[in-house]
Amino acid sequence: MRIFGAVLSRDLRLSLRHGADTLAALLFFMVTASLFPLAIGPAPDTLGRIAPGIVWVCALLAALLPLDRLFGADLEDGSLDLLMLSGLPPFGIAAAKAMSHWLVTGVPLLLAAGPVAIMLRMPEEGIPALLLGLLIGSALLSLFGTMGASIVLGARRSGVLLPLLVLPLVTPVLIFGAAAADAAAGGFSPHPHLMLLAAMLAAALPLCPLAAGAGLRAAVE
Repeated sequence: MRIFGAVLSRDLRLSLRHGADTLAALLFFMVTASLFPLAIGPAPDTLGRIAPGIVWVCALLAALLPLDRLFGADLEDGSLDLLMLSGLPPFGIAAAKAMSHWLVTGVPLLLAAGPVAIMLRMPEEGIPALLLGLLIGSALLSLFGTMGASIVLGARRSGVLLPLLVLPLVTPVLIFGAAAADAAAGGFSPHPHLMLLAAMLAAALPLCPLAAGAGLRAAVE
């Protein structure tokens, strides 16, 4: 745990030092969401009905932006070899990277989702379910994204391959997350959709770091 904490602290310090990546993801999320009223029209009923889907799609695309550099920078400067020799298993390194990505990218997107949902005229009844779904879903996005980033590490055109690999995996997260907010906005219970998201998170927590660790071993060998 001490080595895990050191790796996590290192990644957080590097992320704060290069805060432009986090700012770019946050601005991309807000700017992309603000384009939908311009394209669809300012009708409150229409915007409120599709607001959960807009927020989820924009959050998903914004979370993909920093993934290309998640392991790439460490591979380029040789830090990844040192991390693999630190005594922490590869799945532990992947877990620390996933947590760092969630803290640096997922949490800011979660904080910005509420104002964006209000801007899109989403019914107030659905906003708590939207934020709770994003809390679980953003962790899933980080886990799946870390696994995908490790698999394409060192490959040619990895920046193109990464979204093609991650987007199909996170499609169920998008479906259940948007459905939970839509159900709450319509006066129905969002619990079935949120429970499915929680079950996916429970399965992804051990499996994604293990798969990502295998990808890291393959990359350094």
